Amino acid sequence: MHGFANPARFLRIARWLTPALLVAGLALTAGSLAWGLFAAPAERLQGDTVRIVFIHVPSAWLGMGGWTAIAVASLVELVWRHPLAAIAARATAVPGAVFAAICLASGSIWGRPAWGTWWVWDGRLTSMLVLLFLYLGYIALAQASDREGASSRIVAIFGLVGAVNIPIIHFSVLWWNSLHQPPSLTTGGSAMAAEFLIPLAVATLGFSFIFGGVVLARMRAILADVQAEARLRRRALED
Repeated sequence: MHGFANPARFLRIARWLTPALLVAGLALTAGSLAWGLFAAPAERLQGDTVRIVFIHVPSAWLGMGGWTAIAVASLVELVWRHPLAAIAARATAVPGAVFAAICLASGSIWGRPAWGTWWVWDGRLTSMLVLLFLYLGYIALAQASDREGASSRIVAIFGLVGAVNIPIIHFSVLWWNSLHQPPSLTTGGSAMAAEFLIPLAVATLGFSFIFGGVVLARMRAILADVQAEARLRRRALED
């Protein structure tokens, strides 16, 4: 883990890995969405409206996965004082918030014909909305911490505490009565037909690659800002 603590070493890897992830992600996502939207059959009960699953499910996965990454990076920052951990957490926050918002928007669009309403205050939707608010709170707190020069430990603690919401989102359909169906993918197998499962898996992989590429690009941009600020401070001291 500490082998990547050196920013120069990290940047050498991220310089080629960023476009590789973005190109691979865009190709996989475009292919899987084209297959899912135009080649996969209509679902027996929901018809063509079920095709939004190829956007909704990967977005939900990355919305939760993004905060999980923030929590892991926050733990690494607090325990091991890894110099890039705080940067990784901050770089993950914005794309994580975007995917959480896409999940909520696509879920509402899907819920209108399926449930007859745009929104219901059940456990899954409410906890996902809370996750979006957590993202926005984390972004605001991180920006305030950077602006005031305060310790980043408070931001890291917030990232860890917010992770309590992730298992709530996951198990909400099992703990409370919900309009959401139970999980289609479990350790015991899949209740989803292969015509939907395969393109959904490829779409999730493609979205994940795009997410990783965006996070790396944001980390590179943050590091560039930090290095530029350090150079300006050195020049100011020399003058």
